[in-house]
Amino acid sequence: MPGAIINNGSGKNYPGKLTFRVFITCITAAFGGLIFGYDLGISGGVTSMDPFLKKFFPNVYEKEANIKPSDNQYCKFDSQTLTLFTSSLYLAALVASLAASIITRLFGRRLTMITGGVLFLAGAALNGFAQEVWMLIVGRMLLGFGIGCANQSVPIYVSEVAPYKYRGALNNMFQLAITIGIFVANILNYFFDKMKNGEGWRYSLGFASVPAIMIIIGAIFLPDSPNSLIERGQNDKAKEELIKIRGTTDVDEEFQDLVLASDISKSVKHPWMSLLNRKYRPQLTMAIAIPFFQQLTGMNVITFYAPVLFKTIGFSGTASLMSALITGGCNMLATFVSIATVDKFGRRTLFLEGGIQMFICQIVVAIAIALKFGVDGDPGILPKWYAIVVVLCICVYVMGFAWSWGPLGWLVPSEIFPLEVRSAAQSINVSVNMICTFVIAQIFTTMLCHMKFGLFIFFAFFVIVMSTFIYKFLPETKGVPIEEMSTVWEKHPYWGKFVKDDDAKEEV
Repeated sequence: MPGAIINNGSGKNYPGKLTFRVFITCITAAFGGLIFGYDLGISGGVTSMDPFLKKFFPNVYEKEANIKPSDNQYCKFDSQTLTLFTSSLYLAALVASLAASIITRLFGRRLTMITGGVLFLAGAALNGFAQEVWMLIVGRMLLGFGIGCANQSVPIYVSEVAPYKYRGALNNMFQLAITIGIFVANILNYFFDKMKNGEGWRYSLGFASVPAIMIIIGAIFLPDSPNSLIERGQNDKAKEELIKIRGTTDVDEEFQDLVLASDISKSVKHPWMSLLNRKYRPQLTMAIAIPFFQQLTGMNVITFYAPVLFKTIGFSGTASLMSALITGGCNMLATFVSIATVDKFGRRTLFLEGGIQMFICQIVVAIAIALKFGVDGDPGILPKWYAIVVVLCICVYVMGFAWSWGPLGWLVPSEIFPLEVRSAAQSINVSVNMICTFVIAQIFTTMLCHMKFGLFIFFAFFVIVMSTFIYKFLPETKGVPIEEMSTVWEKHPYWGKFVKDDDAKEEV
């Protein structure tokens, strides 16, 4: 693609183009998303497989197998031990993301990716050969450590390597890899569930080793980002790499800005404490609020427990896995829309459109389930056309998330922080994401049991809140070089007073 010099509104015009080296590098780095996506998709399918439940969670299996049509369908999967199998991973990812911040800052993004891949590989092996519940939980925790490392390093790496003009699209490769991982997991769940020996769940869990090996091998051959090299004092090598990834020797201005940013970074001895400075208030707010709201869209409920959810509302075991496969396919395909439009229409537009779409679909699904199940959870006979309507509504909802809050929840926090606090800030972003994911995953079946169809209204309410938040407080960041991102906050009518006032105090 031609590398025309574009005025991005920040006062900087960096020449360069989208080189093949950058494209391949970003795709390779995004393999980290496969790790996350595969696990998101695999756990819900496995926990709906009868042989898995019979071996590890017999109480849940007996409740599900013996439930009568007149029983409360909302509560048949309500088990804290079962949900701990899913949610323990995200608690481990929270811990890992904090440690990964230090590794990322001191040793570079590549080593963090490799570490994540190795830990994920160990977790996949332990889960695949599990004989006891504790082996499942420990394996899930190892998977969580791997995901924490990958989610900490990959979005930062891609944001630093990508030219500002294409940063949104290339960073969304990470989200695309997540959706591909979910889709592949749904396919494997569907076919492995048909294995007559009842051991299909082992293959579903064990195949997590494949994306782990991919990220390990890919990260070994990745170049370090220029930002990371400068951060570690390798300026000459950083300039060589910048020339390679920009496809031009005219990189002096961008290189000097990177060096300046690094010098400022090195003057910050305690990045975690520095995040509390007034001038970082806007970015810190976004790093907390965006992942918090991302989990309260309700999307991870669909992702984790789609087969369980569909089974709860009257689908057979195989049909529930097929329905999850359909929604997973919609998720993957819709992510291409985000890649194609995020640098054209901007982050705010996609955030707001996706919010409206998700809100409407959640209300429709809530009404549909309420009319059929009522409060008592007695579905009677679920007509085929009714089930199709529910699946279609959920598909439209998934598509809205996939081109808005899904990819942007990772893109925006990774691009808005200056270098001196970037690793620490990304750890906060990942930590908030994992805390909320853990909570939602752990209490979902209990919420479904007690809130019933009101669960969808609960998430719809938060979609309104978070869309309003984006409209009022998030400035547009498309087309702004990552080193010049502070300008968007200075110009914002609300956040500008925080940034300018703090800068004025420092000068005094």
